[in-house]
Amino acid sequence: MLNRVLEQRLQQAVRAVLPDADTTNILVRPCPDPKFGDYQTNALMAVAKERKMNPRQLATDVLAKLDVADVCEKVEIAGAGFLNFRVKNSAVIDSLAAAARGEHLFYQKTDKPRTAVVDFSSPNIAKPMHVGHIRSTILGDSLARVLRLLGHRVVTDNHIGDWGTQFGKLLVGWKNHLDRAALELDAIGEMERLYKLINSTSEKDPAILEEARRELVKLQAGDAENLEIWHEMIALSQHQFDTIYGRLGVKFDQVLGESFYNPWLKEVVEDLRAKNIARESDGALCVFSDGSVPQKEDPFLIQRDGKWQDNPALIQKSDGGFNYATTDLATLQYRLKTWQPSEIVYVTDGRQQLHFQQLFSTFRRWHPEAKVKLAHVWFGSILGEDGKPFKTRSGETVKLSDLLDEAEERAFKVVSDKNPEMPESERKEIARIVGISAVKYADLQPNRQSDYIFSWDKMLSLQGNTAPYLLYAYTRVRSIFRKADAGVQTPQNGSAGLVLSESDELTLAKHLLNFGLVLEAVIEDYRPNYLCTYLFELAGHFARFYENCPVLKAEEPHRSSRLALSDLTARVLKQGLEVLGIETTEQM
Repeated sequence: MLNRVLEQRLQQAVRAVLPDADTTNILVRPCPDPKFGDYQTNALMAVAKERKMNPRQLATDVLAKLDVADVCEKVEIAGAGFLNFRVKNSAVIDSLAAAARGEHLFYQKTDKPRTAVVDFSSPNIAKPMHVGHIRSTILGDSLARVLRLLGHRVVTDNHIGDWGTQFGKLLVGWKNHLDRAALELDAIGEMERLYKLINSTSEKDPAILEEARRELVKLQAGDAENLEIWHEMIALSQHQFDTIYGRLGVKFDQVLGESFYNPWLKEVVEDLRAKNIARESDGALCVFSDGSVPQKEDPFLIQRDGKWQDNPALIQKSDGGFNYATTDLATLQYRLKTWQPSEIVYVTDGRQQLHFQQLFSTFRRWHPEAKVKLAHVWFGSILGEDGKPFKTRSGETVKLSDLLDEAEERAFKVVSDKNPEMPESERKEIARIVGISAVKYADLQPNRQSDYIFSWDKMLSLQGNTAPYLLYAYTRVRSIFRKADAGVQTPQNGSAGLVLSESDELTLAKHLLNFGLVLEAVIEDYRPNYLCTYLFELAGHFARFYENCPVLKAEEPHRSSRLALSDLTARVLKQGLEVLGIETTEQM
């Protein structure tokens, strides 16, 4: 890749000037404003500042040692020490030709693969998956796909909620009020009914609450009957999960619920206590601030009435019970021992930020030798068009299965209006792809930390930054080859067969070159919206190219060259959409 060539030669030049310099962070990135060049680096300013050097003088010295004449026009120094690179058309053509020959697709797999555990989705047993699960599921799946594409080893883990106090109430409901016929028709609906029933009655009748507590204690003690019912609840729930994940095209390497870690909870607490990380407070065991970080950054402190007060993490309740923090610490330890990851990524909503800050801080104190990177990738809420949390008209939480059904139904209407003559089976298949893709893309396209408004009209529109627009752009490119009755073509005579004589050709070509950089930025910042923006811009560049540069009616060598450019655009669109978890279709 061109930016890699520039990066490596720039690092060599820096080492020639400063032999002891750490060049790890000497990076070359796309220039924000094309009028200054194609690529840019500001890394020399940081090196100069660290060494108390004049940054512009350092840039001048490095430039004297930099040899990129084969791929770049004259490199320019700008501002306090920026270097701006403008690549030669011949270098762009060489990269395109290599891609056309199948040598790469503008990205390369890492030569330093790392192991990453990605924890996402995490629904609860005996409850329907709802719209709140969509963000974690889609975001986590996309990050895992990009990591894998770039050559990293990925372990996806669905940490399902299969343990806790709710099972006491569910067991009471199951034993006393279960409707077997309803369970066979809609298992999740029946279990949800049982939970709501007992939860409601236990608020009015302390005896019911006590009965639920006894059933929970029996379950935790290994009572055979309660364990059998619990296992049936899990199996029925997992069937629902698998159905929805199948529709979304999401797969997991591991499905290890909270219950899996029960055998280690007592040991975790004892170790934390022995190492003076956790101490007793009002009969419970908690982790308090150790004063190692500034108060404003300390997750174990909170400011009230102008004073900093303790905000401890609860590790063991006063009744001896454990909680999420205990389980998550045991989970972290298990993952490190089992997979030796260099990175563990948790994808949850923003309300859990404090929990993960305390979890990571506690773990660092517990295992200071662990070098693993811990990342909480949090996201905002989905809002209705009224700006309030997205609900059904009756105020209920939107079930994920209902949301996906409606997406496909609405997409089917759009497809049918556009292509009424198409066989119904084909329209349904296209509607499935478009509907599910629209929901996914609407979730991935905004900044993940922002709330976004769920709008059917916007997400199914063929205009704007939407999945239907990108899918249509892909089918439009593919239609060129159907019209030409031409397969994928590699220009004859290799690089010599490619011609970039028009500005729209060159703009499209240079945009293709940045595909790998965008993929790397996605996993560096955990932001698939970077890729959404890139693909949207790619579709726009192709539209302008197609409008201004005839493809099929062009004379040779322009015809073959433009067919190759069109094919590379389609391949990048398809690959980019694929790592967003979006299927493509040949026609819409």
